[in-house]
Amino acid sequence: MNPINRVAIVGGTHGNEFTGAYLIKKFAQFPELIARPSFETVTLLANPQAFAAARRYIDKDLNRCFLRQDLQNPNLNAYEELQAKSIQNRLASKGDKQTDFILDLHSTTSNMGLTIILVNTHPFNLQLAAYLSEINPLVNIYYCAFESIAENPFVNSLCELGFAIEVGPIAQGILKAKLFQQTEELIHGVLDYIEQFNQGQIFTTNEALTLYHHLSVIDYPKKDDGTIFGMIHPQLQDKDYQALNPGDPMFLTFDNKTIVYQGESTVWPVFINEAAYYEKGIAMAFTKKEQLKIDDL
Repeated sequence: MNPINRVAIVGGTHGNEFTGAYLIKKFAQFPELIARPSFETVTLLANPQAFAAARRYIDKDLNRCFLRQDLQNPNLNAYEELQAKSIQNRLASKGDKQTDFILDLHSTTSNMGLTIILVNTHPFNLQLAAYLSEINPLVNIYYCAFESIAENPFVNSLCELGFAIEVGPIAQGILKAKLFQQTEELIHGVLDYIEQFNQGQIFTTNEALTLYHHLSVIDYPKKDDGTIFGMIHPQLQDKDYQALNPGDPMFLTFDNKTIVYQGESTVWPVFINEAAYYEKGIAMAFTKKEQLKIDDL
């Protein structure tokens, strides 16, 4: 693999996720913090209008605007659609604008702790994720695969190398110093690893990497007209990355009836009760817990 020459740190893809947006502002003020000898690091506040309005988006979710067919469609002209095309031009153009690695910063109202979201299994991404989880045992790895880059609607579709960092729980439109510091530490870990890689000092581990492999999304209990009639059960709330077994409580209806998980096998839910996902009809995502031997890569 060739050396990595240009790294992009993206924040504010969702305008009300302040952790990433304000880290971008901090790095713009103190660029020496993210400077490394062997590569250039650039920063990008992805959705400035939404950030100024403290909203997730203006017209539509920017992190769903990077499907290749949409980027190539001249008829799409909503604010975020145009912004996605501008970001593609800035980060994915050939020549001196070509970015080799994209790190996209997010936060969540769910109890996700420190999460790396992988969208592919490129060996470099897996080895870097293993390194981050080794230096910080609080890191979880959520693997949400797409069959091809063209089907990936996220910012990270612009580059094969890279991933998102998702931290929480934190309310929309606020900062928490601890999560801010933990996110910044992960960023420095990523940059340090890339510097070591470029210098030929490849990190290796014999540890197995734990992946939470995305299976499906689950909606809230709803009536025929689409209105919710239940909420996350108290026994499941804040239990991201914890086992949900058949028969365990999932939802509590407004008339105090428990709806249990009726699957045949254990799953590990994530993004439980994420505020931004109500409009998407997502109460949580189910994952399967897997072990991957890094030395097999």
